[in-house]
Amino acid sequence: MDTTEGPAVTELDVLRPGDGGYDTSRAVWNAMVDHKPAVVVRCRTADDVVAALALARREGLEVGVRCGGHSVVGHGVPDGGLMIDLTPMGAVRVDPDRRRAWVQGGALLGALDAATQPFGLATTAGNVSHTGVGGLTLGGGMGWLARRCGLACDNVVSYEVVTAAGEVVRAAADERPELFWALRGGGGNFGVVTEFEFRLHDVGTRALSVELDFPIGPAGSGDAASAASAAFRWRDLSADAPRQATYTAAVHDGVATLGFVWVGDPDEGREHARELDALGTPSARRVEELSYLDLQTREDSVRGHAVRRYWKGHYFRDLPDAALEALLAHDPEVRAGLQAYGGAIAEVPDDDAAFSQRDTRFEYVVAAGWTDPAEDERLIAAARASAALLEPYASGVYVNVLADDGAAGVRRAYPPAKLARLAAVKRQYDPDNVLHLNQNIPPALA
Repeated sequence: MDTTEGPAVTELDVLRPGDGGYDTSRAVWNAMVDHKPAVVVRCRTADDVVAALALARREGLEVGVRCGGHSVVGHGVPDGGLMIDLTPMGAVRVDPDRRRAWVQGGALLGALDAATQPFGLATTAGNVSHTGVGGLTLGGGMGWLARRCGLACDNVVSYEVVTAAGEVVRAAADERPELFWALRGGGGNFGVVTEFEFRLHDVGTRALSVELDFPIGPAGSGDAASAASAAFRWRDLSADAPRQATYTAAVHDGVATLGFVWVGDPDEGREHARELDALGTPSARRVEELSYLDLQTREDSVRGHAVRRYWKGHYFRDLPDAALEALLAHDPEVRAGLQAYGGAIAEVPDDDAAFSQRDTRFEYVVAAGWTDPAEDERLIAAARASAALLEPYASGVYVNVLADDGAAGVRRAYPPAKLARLAAVKRQYDPDNVLHLNQNIPPALA
């Protein structure tokens, strides 16, 4: 390795511009992001992370932490800085008798599911298997099991963390409890997590997906009225749904798709699906039995990192008719969706974790994906305009779907009292805000 330019480091696995693998390491899920770190440190142990942070301090380099690379603004890849690449730390160890999994900080959700499902076990994970466990869990961690088992962060027993100062510590309910509290939903502000210990649940291996399509049609048309009526009934049915069911809605290309995902006995899911007869007569109906592993990969991007992306999000405590009508009025070129909360998510006391707004009934995301750079401005504007239609009804936002919202977005994700508490934890563990490439919570003033 040529060490005549840049930081002279031989004990770490280091990549610089021009090295083989450099461009692959800096590629993230959003093709709009073309950041070029000065140095990439491929970490395999917590000690590697300690050494990488020390190198960044010596060289005065901005630090980013990359795992799954799903930050839409590319926070994990610092332009001209030092990227801590956790992807070599992808191992998962399972103890089925204790129902525990130990997951390295660079593991993807697919690796977690693949390790636990042979035992019929799982813990809440997101809906895309190539998402990083770390980013998902540190922001909260919504997934198909959340209504039944709680969020991903609710199922963490302990964290191994490298602090900004380079100390390796453990955080759990009985050890550094304030750091443990902050890591449960406060994002990547407080350290680099190199291992998660998760509680697992006996959920079986089967699932069911139920989807009904309703053409939207022009405003004032019969199709528009039918789609709106179906959406109102779908919302009302979701309120009393069993916890195995996560109600979902999507609007795209002039069609509203209403239904739910069921994790558990598919026959019970089919029985529940009869409730959807109240929605009216759809133009298409899809009832698909699939394995839990297939469910967890069905939304994966087959085009990898070639797609340019943008999204916006909201939380809703209530979803009045007018909000659903606004949803149906989305720009047909962007995709908007709703996912139901409630159940076990809402049962965790709000003060137990940094994650906030547990009284949310629905999470909303509008997303655009395209490949032609000439479409950037138009489709970003379409996503923003569609989100703006629902903003009057919103109660906040999920920190993991924040994009270029900045400090205003962080204030939407956490109430003032929690932000103040998080800032105090930040002051203790990262007073210089070294780890600021995230949805940042600056340290409180002393």
